[in-house]
Amino acid sequence: MLKNKLIELRESILHEASLVEKMIEISIQGLLENNKQKLDDAMEYEEIINNLEMDIEEKCIMLIALYQPEAKDLRTIITILKMNSDLERMGDMAVNIIGSSYFIIERPPLKKLIDLPNMAKETIKMLKNALQSFTNEDVPLAREVCKFDDVIDAYKDQITRELITYMIADTQNIERAIQLTRITQNLERIADLCTNIAEDTVFMTQGKVIKHNIENQPIK
Repeated sequence: MLKNKLIELRESILHEASLVEKMIEISIQGLLENNKQKLDDAMEYEEIINNLEMDIEEKCIMLIALYQPEAKDLRTIITILKMNSDLERMGDMAVNIIGSSYFIIERPPLKKLIDLPNMAKETIKMLKNALQSFTNEDVPLAREVCKFDDVIDAYKDQITRELITYMIADTQNIERAIQLTRITQNLERIADLCTNIAEDTVFMTQGKVIKHNIENQPIK
């Protein structure tokens, strides 16, 4: 009985993840294409994701209370519970991106966007890999996701430095530059949450804690 419930729970979290992924992708498309309709479409995912988050949390708590799972089963439920929170937060980050994008597309472009689309592409790839590592319990891939966070951080730093030069050059650039900076910050936070998912996948699969550059022995 518990096995079937865990299968259903995994299906629910992956459904939520697919919606979050679509929300992020469409929000970035709306920005890059100056397409308000796509931004509107992306915003519609928020309520659906929030409702799923509450439903999955309730299911996790009920499974723990009813079945008192141990070992791998318990780690799986804990991992899904934490993923659920991380995915909902990614949805919040997407909402922030949408808000900044509305501001940007209604005004003349500050500059041609080059690094930001690449950063967004790599962040979405990082999310896909984190979810794949969870689905397949692929520990090597999960560890690669953790390492890739440095790439996203480098993009954020590069874009921020460039936008600062635009703000210094002309005060009329400040508002648009701030909104672009806000988008890069939210992409970087999404990448951090992808790292959380990857780290929790290692914990679920092997019982190892690899957070904070600390790796312990497997939990029996």
